Amino acid sequence: MAGHFVHPRNPVGRFQRADGEQHVEIRSAGEWFDTEGAEPAIIRDAFVLLWKALRHHWPDAVIMGSPSQTGRDLWTRTIPTKGQYADGYPVLSEELRGLFHVTAGQGRTELITPPRVPEQLPALVEYDRTFAYAKHTWKSGVGTPRRVTAATFASWSQKEQTKALFACGHWHVRVTVPDTWNHVGILPAPAPGDRAWHYPATPGTTFTTWAGGPEIHTALANPIQPWNIEILDGILFDDGKPLDDWSKKLKEAWANLNAQADLNGDPTQRTAAHLASRAVRAILLYGIGAFAQRPRTVTGTTPRTHERDVPPDAEIIGFDNTTITWQRPTGFTRDPNAHPEWAAHIWSSARAALLSQRHRDDDTYAGALHAPPGTVIAFRTDAVYLTQPQNWPYHGQPGDYLNKGHLTGPVPAPTTEDELLALRDNGRTTLHTNKANL
Repeated sequence: MAGHFVHPRNPVGRFQRADGEQHVEIRSAGEWFDTEGAEPAIIRDAFVLLWKALRHHWPDAVIMGSPSQTGRDLWTRTIPTKGQYADGYPVLSEELRGLFHVTAGQGRTELITPPRVPEQLPALVEYDRTFAYAKHTWKSGVGTPRRVTAATFASWSQKEQTKALFACGHWHVRVTVPDTWNHVGILPAPAPGDRAWHYPATPGTTFTTWAGGPEIHTALANPIQPWNIEILDGILFDDGKPLDDWSKKLKEAWANLNAQADLNGDPTQRTAAHLASRAVRAILLYGIGAFAQRPRTVTGTTPRTHERDVPPDAEIIGFDNTTITWQRPTGFTRDPNAHPEWAAHIWSSARAALLSQRHRDDDTYAGALHAPPGTVIAFRTDAVYLTQPQNWPYHGQPGDYLNKGHLTGPVPAPTTEDELLALRDNGRTTLHTNKANL
């Protein structure tokens, strides 16, 4: 046995011969896309279409064991061969990587319950941002960051401060919710208990947190009223485009596969193309997550008779009459492609766009803060759930809000995640049925 990865949805089985000459790894196709209802032959065709789409941009592309591995491998093929970063982009110190690990969350997950919303909802409408992270890869921080103290930031002109907040940075701030605020929270704050983050919205609340520039800018320039933000400290990078070429190629592959899914006359090939497009989405999504490079942990066992040999920094996670099972952190790997600052900026941009996003071509805005107060029920990473439909533009482009579900009321307000997901599934089925009947 070469070490299995136990996961409730997508476990990985690894087997190796005793002589080490041969090994096999068994993975779930569910890492790439939802396989429900798809025959094995269609899934095979989906991977063939994926391979062809990637080969169009990377002639030597290889589909690796997982989307994250494939995404990182494809990105390494876009590292510049000339110029300042021909040898790769500088990796942050372990201290700064640790800071991003504990202060830069990923997607926003929040359920707003009564009395902040009615007990009976007039409707539940789901809007999900299409291929959301692909919208925010055009700019990332590069080079060695500089620290910006509170005194330094205060000494800058208004123009310099605004420019810094528009740049790629990570800021330690003291935040005060306006006294007359009546909408959802904007900035994440550390939460006690099992939840890593929550989003304070009670008027007059003051809290201290870390946040990316896009969210800070949204708090200062949202469509309702500015929040009070005091910069306590910060890390500021030079703006660069280390992910732009990689993401443009993936977005083109995604668009081409979507077109095949829409136009192919063979229904099985339409399904295969759709699944392949979802696989491209997974490559970008999990590729970005791989840049975050979380600290590693190791798991070990110690005989109960040698209890004193358990490492002092280990957490005991199980035991029986003969064995103690423990795990302990081992820090960060020496990975030349670890860039949590890139993932953090994309995640911050996506959370900000969930609140307010400009559509230049349509001269309008979309997002939760552009819906009436009291109509937002929940956020789930790239989706927002409302009690009334919105006239937000949708052109099928990355970042656009797609209406994926609509459940007419009265609907009991969900009070748990399971209740929300049940209503979401019902709303998606209802919307699909209604469209089919038109």
